[in-house]
Amino acid sequence: MSLRDRLAAALSPDLDRPQAQDVFLNVDRPEPEGPFTPAAVLIAITDRPAPGILFTLRHAGLRQHSGQVAFPGGRLDPGDADAVAAALREAEEEIALPPHVVEVIGRSDTFRTGTGFAIEPIIGIVPPDLPLRPADGEVEAIFEVPLDYLFDAANRELKTVDWQGGRRSYYEYLWQERRIWGVTAAILVNLARRLDGVKQAP
Repeated sequence: MSLRDRLAAALSPDLDRPQAQDVFLNVDRPEPEGPFTPAAVLIAITDRPAPGILFTLRHAGLRQHSGQVAFPGGRLDPGDADAVAAALREAEEEIALPPHVVEVIGRSDTFRTGTGFAIEPIIGIVPPDLPLRPADGEVEAIFEVPLDYLFDAANRELKTVDWQGGRRSYYEYLWQERRIWGVTAAILVNLARRLDGVKQAP
C-alpha cells in the first residue's frame, strides 16, 4: 500500500481509533471549554522515497508561541471557504508554498486547545525540495523531519508538568536541538495512531 493510500485510509471517518483529545493527557484538568476560534494547520508531507514533514520555527518576536516549532497555519479568515482553504492560504503566506502544488489527502481530528482554538489538521503531499521562503517577522526557519522518525514511538517522550493549578502531560520530540511539543506533537501522535490502525487492519 502506497503512502497516499495509507494516509487516505487512515483519515477515513470510518476507522476505529482512540479519541484525538486523549493525547493531551491532562491528568486532573477538564477538557477545554468553548467558545473556540476555528483554525487550521497544514501537515505537508514531502513526496520523496524517505518522506518528511515540513515545520516552521516561529519568529522570536511574535506575541504568541514565539520561538516554538509549529505547522504552517492559523485561524480561519472570513474569506476562507473552509479549513483546507485556510491551511493552504496560511502555508503560502508563511513559507511561500504554492497552494496548487499541494495534493490534499484529507483532514485529521480537530484539537481544542486551552488557548481557545479548535485546530483542524489538513494532510497534504507536496513535491520535495521546493524553493520555500520564511515570512519576514513571522517565521525564522523552515525545516523537514523524516516521517519515520516522527512515527517511531521511541523518538517521543511523555512529560508531565504543573500548569495553571493542574497537572498536564504532553508529548515531546527533539530533532537536531529543535523541540516539537504541545499541540504540534499531539497532532503527530494522533496521526501515527491512525496509521497504526491501518497497518493492523486485516
